[in-house]
Amino acid sequence: MSVWGWLFVGLVIILGVLALYLSNTAGRLDRLHRRIDVAEHSLDTQLLRRSSVAMEIATSGFLDPASAVLLADAAHMAAAAIDTRSTDRGQASAAAESVLTRALDLALEEEEIEELREIPAGLALISDLEAAALRVQLSRRFLNDAVRACRQLRGRRIVRWFSLAGRTPWPFPREMDDSLPESLSKPS
Repeated sequence: MSVWGWLFVGLVIILGVLALYLSNTAGRLDRLHRRIDVAEHSLDTQLLRRSSVAMEIATSGFLDPASAVLLADAAHMAAAAIDTRSTDRGQASAAAESVLTRALDLALEEEEIEELREIPAGLALISDLEAAALRVQLSRRFLNDAVRACRQLRGRRIVRWFSLAGRTPWPFPREMDDSLPESLSKPS
């Protein structure tokens, strides 16, 4: 085989390895985008669950009227922000969820928590709220981890040069206050 033949074989091998690498990278990027979509859906589901439990607590009659109105309004705003399909849904939802966290913290003081825990229906509501709040924290953590990995991969030069992400929008993490109310995080 001549020198030109070996050069041709070498070039084909190099192009084949590059094509395989690009294909694997594009597949990984696609899987990350799907993981982000699933994580966003899961987070929205958990946020709706937390909003509905907060609304149940607000309408249960266990709280004083001012706290009940404050909590019901915040829960309604949080649920409405999740239901919108606008491009800034993540920011609107994050702001509304932070407001709901603050409303839960204000409405559920230690005395109210102790009174609710003495009533079987109240204990169930508090348990549901704790579980929903923990699921929100986990879902947001999974989403933000997937977004971080995707952004890191999309930041590589080869991904940008070959447009491996296509027209997929740039993913953004969800930053919100999703902490448990202080009175719930204390041991009972």
